[in-house]
Amino acid sequence: MDIRPLEPGDREALARFIERVPDADRTFFKEDVEAPEVIDAWTHPGPARAVAVADGEVVGYVAVVPLHGWSDHVGEVRVIVDPGHRGRGIGRALARRAVLDAFALDLRKVVVEVVADQAPTVAMFRALGFDPEALLTDHVRDRSGALRDLMILAQPVDAQWAAMSISGIADEL
Repeated sequence: MDIRPLEPGDREALARFIERVPDADRTFFKEDVEAPEVIDAWTHPGPARAVAVADGEVVGYVAVVPLHGWSDHVGEVRVIVDPGHRGRGIGRALARRAVLDAFALDLRKVVVEVVADQAPTVAMFRALGFDPEALLTDHVRDRSGALRDLMILAQPVDAQWAAMSISGIADEL
């Protein structure tokens, strides 16, 4: 598996990946991924959007989206892994990539929003050093209309970068 920035040539593989993502998980893209112009925009060169590729297919996606205004030192991490490839460490590798991208963007803090009942995802981010900062009750309406709690986890970029550097993880990425 290779993790690398999105490229214009990834458009078709990215579209196939999105088709494999369950409808409930598409809520967390925060963009209308069924709109061709969104996929086109993602594949133009730019900062902090990467894919995990295995056997020529996109199996994961990560973005670090810098916030604006008084929170312009914060980036929101968005990670999605192909359902057929979950549980193999791809999400963890993509989240580590997000820290590198956040460091390169000179961000000081990264946050991730997770549906609170997604215990494996919460556990993964906790294991990577993200700490819960907020629980927003009935904050997310999924595509079926059900209301779900949203957990916001955060991590200071400098602290994670230092830990990754000391352990040699940053060099591997």
